Amino acid sequence: MIVSHLHRFIFVAVPKTGTHSVRQALRDHMGPDDMEQARLFVEKQFPIPELARLGHGHLSFQDVRPHLGEEAFASYFKFAFVRNPFDRFVSYCSFATSREGTFERDPQRVMRHFLFTAPPHNHIIFKPQFTFLCGPDGQLQADYLGKVETMQQSYDEVAQRLGIATTALDHANRSRRGDYKDYYDQELIDGVARIYARDLELFGYDY
Repeated sequence: MIVSHLHRFIFVAVPKTGTHSVRQALRDHMGPDDMEQARLFVEKQFPIPELARLGHGHLSFQDVRPHLGEEAFASYFKFAFVRNPFDRFVSYCSFATSREGTFERDPQRVMRHFLFTAPPHNHIIFKPQFTFLCGPDGQLQADYLGKVETMQQSYDEVAQRLGIATTALDHANRSRRGDYKDYYDQELIDGVARIYARDLELFGYDY
């Protein structure tokens, strides 16, 4: 997450949505009092012990809201990026087993394990995207949602809204794999649709 008091924005880094590329671009525009929490590539923590103790940079709008106050939270430009859950789940499986290489050898076995045998519901990267972006009432708290599928265009729109110069995004932390549709059968499609049903509905995605 990045909170900029200089440019008055809150960026929620939803896991597996190109967040490192966006972070890199935004860092060039951060002021001395701006805050970032990140763990991969760089170690940064908010000066808020309760949030720093979480140990990761994928904070939700709801995590930071009590610490900013309602006036700032309401007036700051709140944005994030989202991704097709079917594509994001394949990316998760590849990332989670990258050391063992099991996804490359037998991707559907890995996918079935995470969907049906031992779903890691408490793993921050596995969590549905809406959990980072909605309040307790289930309503979306973001003012703008970019799409990973049109990443550069979405970031250009964010930069314009913030009044900062845009830049070409790097492709940080990209996994090497094929098109997500190459990995699915109907059982796997149904499994992802069940776990990420709210993401599919809220962000307008399908298989």
